[in-house]
Amino acid sequence: MTGSKETAAEVLKWCGRRRWSLSVAESCTGGLVGGCLTAVPGSSAVFIGGVIAYSNAAKERLLGVPPEILHLRGAVSEETAIAMARGVAKILGSQCGVSVTGVAGPGGGTREKPVGTVWFGAVSPRKELSRLGRFDGSRDHVREQSVQAALELVLELVGPEKR
Repeated sequence: MTGSKETAAEVLKWCGRRRWSLSVAESCTGGLVGGCLTAVPGSSAVFIGGVIAYSNAAKERLLGVPPEILHLRGAVSEETAIAMARGVAKILGSQCGVSVTGVAGPGGGTREKPVGTVWFGAVSPRKELSRLGRFDGSRDHVREQSVQAALELVLELVGPEKR
């Protein structure tokens, strides 16, 4: 995950420049995004922590994802990803939150949400972003790609303004 570590360093740099803290809410990545961030020396100046919410019950109880979103849209949805990002920022008191929720495989996929379907959410004082990823490969590969995609979404959120 060399590319991810470099992206994590950029995320932390830009959050630091903006004086924004960051927290993560992870499901299918099981803590890999937080692990990638904490692999960067000095990350504690920006990174507050994270929540691994694998079950729907944990998403509801720990992150405040409304049960109706989980019931109507499912755990792997844009709405759930945004609610997770909002929830982790709120409960940990960070300005920014990022979330990952998806189907890493090898099982669990459906026709509508096949293995490799991952939703990302990111929130900051400026705006909110969401993104759908569709990744190929093994469970490990889907999870590694998801870490990179989550960090890239945060960088888009906190990095330099595009003109």
